[in-house]
Amino acid sequence: MSKIFLETIKILDGEIFHIDYHQKRYKSVLKEFNIDEIQVLKSFINPPDFGLYRCRLTYDLSISPHEIKVEYFRYKKRDIKTLKVVFDNDINYKFKSTCRDDLDKLYELRDDCDDIIIIKDLLVTDTTIANIAFYTDIGWITPKKPLLKGSTRQRLIDEGKLLEADIKVQDIKKFSKVALLNAMIDFDILESCEFLI
Repeated sequence: MSKIFLETIKILDGEIFHIDYHQKRYKSVLKEFNIDEIQVLKSFINPPDFGLYRCRLTYDLSISPHEIKVEYFRYKKRDIKTLKVVFDNDINYKFKSTCRDDLDKLYELRDDCDDIIIIKDLLVTDTTIANIAFYTDIGWITPKKPLLKGSTRQRLIDEGKLLEADIKVQDIKKFSKVALLNAMIDFDILESCEFLI
């Protein structure tokens, strides 16, 4: 298993978004590996003054003390209009890691769709790029057991804007709205999205 982990952080016109949630997840990964040397992520970020950027912050836990590297990429949002349902009971992506081989293999199964919805044990988890949420009569719900507990997902749960629930694969087409959520797109409601099941 790769021990190089990452945080994807939104930068807009020099402003760093929701760094506290990224710091919290970084600390949780270190705790999982019994590492005490916690660094302040914000101190490594020197963002460009203008434009929308994806800040890619990586940290390698295979060496001690671990190194933190930061790169900036201009961001262009992917247009998602179609999602294909793909089943995999063995996939594991508990930590946001640079090793995405299993996700990439599943992504190749998308046919002509823009991305996939990954189903594990007959329950909805995530897409390859984002957590997912569906609109119901009680509000927006997101999978209780995602592959990755995203920082945006956690923030929206904390703010009371999302509820956790088990979402069965057969229920996908019953929902009136779907949204994707990650650090770059925040909470993005897909106005028209087709599901290939």
